[in-house]
Amino acid sequence: MAQDTNIIKEKVISTLKIKGPSLPIHIAKEIEQPMLFASAFLSELISEKKIKMSHMRVGSSPVYYLREQIADLSKFSEYLKSKEKEAFKMLKENRFLEDEILQPAIRVALREIKDFAIPFKKNEKIYWRYFIIPESEFSPQKEIEEKTSKGESPIPEVKENKLEEIFVKEEPKTEIIQESKEKEILEEKEEPKPIKKKPIKKKTTASQKKNEKFFEKIKVYLDSKQIQITNIIGFTKTDLTLRIKEEEKDLLLIAFNKKRVDEKEIIKCHLKAEEYDLPYKIFVLGEQTKKMTNLVEAIKNLDKIETIE
Repeated sequence: MAQDTNIIKEKVISTLKIKGPSLPIHIAKEIEQPMLFASAFLSELISEKKIKMSHMRVGSSPVYYLREQIADLSKFSEYLKSKEKEAFKMLKENRFLEDEILQPAIRVALREIKDFAIPFKKNEKIYWRYFIIPESEFSPQKEIEEKTSKGESPIPEVKENKLEEIFVKEEPKTEIIQESKEKEILEEKEEPKPIKKKPIKKKTTASQKKNEKFFEKIKVYLDSKQIQITNIIGFTKTDLTLRIKEEEKDLLLIAFNKKRVDEKEIIKCHLKAEEYDLPYKIFVLGEQTKKMTNLVEAIKNLDKIETIE
């Protein structure tokens, strides 16, 4: 029986509401779907603007979260690289930072942590704010007074060329890059290595592996033809139903995980396409019989069959 994709999407949203910002592997486990299917549903929810995806990566995976959970992203800051983590802590403690007085390596790092460091301009100067602090709370004079009252000296100004655009990534000089890289390597060596927890291996059934392989095969084929998947309508052990866009034209695609289809299955595909009011395509894994090929060719231009009484 085909699964209702809307129900699965609701499960994803419900999981995020309960668990908070999560990695795709954990979401897949909660909704009891293979990673490939879970990733497809997450992509749909992103395009529908129902969930958000982080710029940062934990390993190679982004973090998915609901709009109202943005503050909870900070718990993933431990996965930032050494210099990025330093920039994150500095920004969190100070709330606001003036770009031009910072060390070049920190300036570069701030541009990498887009989830946590938000740039803005004030009096032709570039500043950074901690992502959950509103810009309205910024006051340059207040920040200086607070530092002075604490007995801190303002950070000495480092003369650097100002960025022309606030969102353009700075390209520091080769010597600076080399210096920052060397510092990062030294710092990484000094940091104690975290104890790695053994990941809990998720049991994957043979049928799940088969479904994942089939889905990936269809996806790769569609990508090679520059055909876009716009919706996953449903899937069973034997077939996959997708809404696709080919040359700006919407189509229904029914892909069968077997070599051949019969007349009954073609009729079912036709009825499914009528339900969505779309032209349709059928994919199979092998060549059709000559009889089936001739039948399809024969009905291409058939208008209807009338009964004469």
